[in-house]
Amino acid sequence: MKKFIILPDVTCDLSEELRTGFGLEDYIEGYVHFSDGRDLKTTLDWSNISREEFYKTLSNKKMEVSTAPASPEDYYEFYKKYAEQGYDILAMSISSKISSTHNVAAGAAKRVMEEYPDCNIYCFDSLRMAGALGLLVIYALQLKKDGKTMDEIIAWLEENKHKVHQMGPIDDLIFVARRGRISMGKAIMGNFAGVKPMGDCNREGYVTVLTKAKGMNKALALTVEYAKAVSTDIENQYVLVSHSNRQAYAETLADMVKKELNPKEVFISDVFSGSGTNVGPGMVGLYFLGAEISEDLVNEKAIMAKLTEK
Repeated sequence: MKKFIILPDVTCDLSEELRTGFGLEDYIEGYVHFSDGRDLKTTLDWSNISREEFYKTLSNKKMEVSTAPASPEDYYEFYKKYAEQGYDILAMSISSKISSTHNVAAGAAKRVMEEYPDCNIYCFDSLRMAGALGLLVIYALQLKKDGKTMDEIIAWLEENKHKVHQMGPIDDLIFVARRGRISMGKAIMGNFAGVKPMGDCNREGYVTVLTKAKGMNKALALTVEYAKAVSTDIENQYVLVSHSNRQAYAETLADMVKKELNPKEVFISDVFSGSGTNVGPGMVGLYFLGAEISEDLVNEKAIMAKLTEK
């Protein structure tokens, strides 16, 4: 079997502990720009900027923050490095509906394969982002450890990408308002009342709010109940808890999941700067496998409606 490497982009949000544990050898960074003139690499750590400073900066209404994927030339050089070493490449990217990253990666892959005909590069469009992409990367790495071929891993990923669900609250509505998703008045009132929007990702990777819980304790409990209702065979699953500067809540949710759902393993990771710029501070999300996501989240909305009727 020809050697191959799994190369996700930085939006997979996997901590150093997870990358080391599952054998992720490399990933491609992006860029974050601050309106005060700073330009930094987006990395899967806080070496360029601390977690607290980054999320504090996002909350500053005077500061505009934006991200960009690696450039076509960055991707070309990245893939070329492994092609020269005789690797095939399984590239994994954030949803093509959310970011241009996948298209940039695919363009670079085509260029490299033309120059290195023996190198096969498959650009997997996850149709997911952040922890949802991260969970797919975890499974891909485990399958590789189990001796699966690149083609077998690709087949699994394509079959299961629409089965990755997300649920959890966000408790900073001011950032949501700054992004234009709700009015500032509603954000202020929602924060005051303790309202926590909670959503799952649709088939393109965008998060749709399914309900609003009042208070973090209720929101976390509802997250577990939703996972219980939507997941399939969760006792044999890896699940991932991601958070944007809410470590304590993430640990609480992980403990609840372990106690009530008993999955094979629960991991906690940050939402790093590549995804965090769009997610914002205050998110706690649980990622797991379940039934295939329905069109317009019809089934998921019905499940949540039943849970909130109780």
